[in-house]
Amino acid sequence: MKVCVFAASSSRIDGAYSAEASKLGTLLAEAGMEVIYGGGGIGLMGKLADAVLKGGGKITGVIPEFMRAEGWGHAGISEIIVTSDMGERKKRMFEKADAVVALPGGIGTIEELTEAITLKQLGFYKGPIIILNTLNYYKSFIEFLDQMISSHFLRREHRGIWKVVNTPEEAMEALTGYEGWVEDPRSIAKIY
Repeated sequence: MKVCVFAASSSRIDGAYSAEASKLGTLLAEAGMEVIYGGGGIGLMGKLADAVLKGGGKITGVIPEFMRAEGWGHAGISEIIVTSDMGERKKRMFEKADAVVALPGGIGTIEELTEAITLKQLGFYKGPIIILNTLNYYKSFIEFLDQMISSHFLRREHRGIWKVVNTPEEAMEALTGYEGWVEDPRSIAKIY
């Protein structure tokens, strides 16, 4: 299984987030799952990549040329895909992914996560979307998704697009135990 992981590039965060990113990287490597991620060398991206590499796992970084030129890439990753821009980066990541896991992150991570949800809602992506809610980081975001449902901007059935977990171990269980969502997502995409 190829798992696309979205994560923060900030290094100025609580160490618990870094520990959980490292734990997830270790578990993915142990499970023999290939990791696709944003190619960064710092923050949660860097911790994830370091753990995957230390565990002998396979990891591919996908990074826009301007970020590579700024030196933001992970120096230890042997497989790097350099893209022309952020849009191509996401497209390449989704094309390679069988599953998506979102670690805590900034606006870029939120944008990647919401695009994954949109693609699944419209049937362009079929795999699991796992939200790793370390330290209850995504509490407000999850409440906002619930508000979208209660206000009829999303259907109740759309809650099945994503799964919220609290630990890397639960994320692994969600990945390996995934049974799919709905056969024809477009049949419920339009809200009458």
